[in-house]
Amino acid sequence: MVAEANNGGDIVQALLRTIDRDVPIRMVHACRGKFVRAEPISSLYEQGRVHHVGSFPALEDQMASFTPDLDRATQGSPDRVDALVWGLTEVMLKQAPQRVARSTQI
Repeated sequence: MVAEANNGGDIVQALLRTIDRDVPIRMVHACRGKFVRAEPISSLYEQGRVHHVGSFPALEDQMASFTPDLDRATQGSPDRVDALVWGLTEVMLKQAPQRVARSTQI
């Protein structure tokens, strides 16, 4: 799981921990604008390395209208695109952490 820590990240993390205390959560901090964060992910689409399976009309509408001059006051926040960017950045652009097998001693 990837959660943005900037606005309410502690609440998100606490909520997820009530459901599964062992779920791996990576807290990320937004220090660049959404459009700048999305540029490397855009190149993955251009290279054909990202594909969507199924229909995601709300996400696809946001993706189609996501431009540097996006007016959040009239168009709203591109929250779905931003979540997609964080997730794909973690999966496609960063080295995945090695999973550690756990065992219990009897």
